[in-house]
Amino acid sequence: MNAFHNAQEQLRNAAKAARYTDDEIEILKAPQRIIQVTFPVRMGNGKIRYFKGYRVQYNDVKGPTKGGVRFHPDVDLDEVMALAFWMSIKNSVVNIPFGGGKGGVVINPKEHSPVELESVSRAFIRAIHKNIGPETDIPAPDVYTNSQVMGWMMDEYEAIRGEYAPGVITGKPLSIGGSAGRDIATAMGGFFVLHEAMQTYEMEPARSKVAIQGFGNAGMNLAKILFDNGYKVIAVSDSQTGIFDKDKLNIPEIINHKKEKSTLKGCKIGREISNEDLLELSCDILVPAALENVITEKNADNIMAKIILEIANGPLTTEADEILNNKGVKVLPDVLGNSGGVVVSYFEWAQNNYGFYWHEEEVMERLQSWMVRAYREIQEKSTAREINLRDAAFVVAIQRIIEAAKARGRI
Repeated sequence: MNAFHNAQEQLRNAAKAARYTDDEIEILKAPQRIIQVTFPVRMGNGKIRYFKGYRVQYNDVKGPTKGGVRFHPDVDLDEVMALAFWMSIKNSVVNIPFGGGKGGVVINPKEHSPVELESVSRAFIRAIHKNIGPETDIPAPDVYTNSQVMGWMMDEYEAIRGEYAPGVITGKPLSIGGSAGRDIATAMGGFFVLHEAMQTYEMEPARSKVAIQGFGNAGMNLAKILFDNGYKVIAVSDSQTGIFDKDKLNIPEIINHKKEKSTLKGCKIGREISNEDLLELSCDILVPAALENVITEKNADNIMAKIILEIANGPLTTEADEILNNKGVKVLPDVLGNSGGVVVSYFEWAQNNYGFYWHEEEVMERLQSWMVRAYREIQEKSTAREINLRDAAFVVAIQRIIEAAKARGRI
């Protein structure tokens, strides 16, 4: 499945729903800038290895481009373009002053030592440093990157520039300008959206069973937040296996096992299931929090959840979206559901620029306000136009981008 084709199909669907002209959406049909690099890194055995990297700056009419950098062996240009497009939409959905960008390096981080990963991180920044900056393009963590990787990247950029520039990267360690709450921001943002949707659809948390595919940072934190707020989390999974209990899982114990073993394999809680089986469980809320295109036309008809909260980027294909919409499943789209991370990244960038930092409680209060407002705007648009939430989110986002482009004279 071509991720960029999927993204463009979503654009066409939204344009049709809102009756945008071809001229109006032309600005979103292709990336504004594509940076593709191949860079050398000396490995631990003394040999030089070349890595391929990408940075796509999709659209900057609303502000500097903004989006994560992922380290993954399957990264390719189509995927990065799609992710950059979705970041353009996502940043506009929550109405922060950023355009969309995304980056990636073709690497399997599990095969490399921390020393080698630091070398790769710094070499990637050396390769793209002329194209990023606090007022130009601002990277952040993504799949298989974290605050430490961001710290290395920021340090390399500052060394090249010879100046203090914490705003060039978000998702950094707290000690060098990171924001309080950034580590749980994606999960908390998703929770705030879900909690609002539960009220809209008159569903009770204590009666609601949840299955979460993906137990990385976002999935793990969301599982803990839901557990602490009375939801019945009945299944979780990582890349290797899944765990299921029809009544309720003990999430704190599972998290302890995952942190100790770096896998859910061997966990004695519940029974083992596959990632594929998890998606088709009888549950109220399904949370895809892993990679793209895990729900397709092949398995969409088997989905039994009432609500899908997309924490991963692009976990549903357009064909699956249509099937689920016809079944009456409410999909809280990724461009809203996982946007808590970029909202707090915006807060971090603003704090860096001002040199004034907020406590975590203040960050979470601001995040909740931002996410609730965005959800209500999209829900109102969905009701008014009689369209699903994804199309409503795209309509809201594209309208803001079109307005900004017209104000600049680009349309």
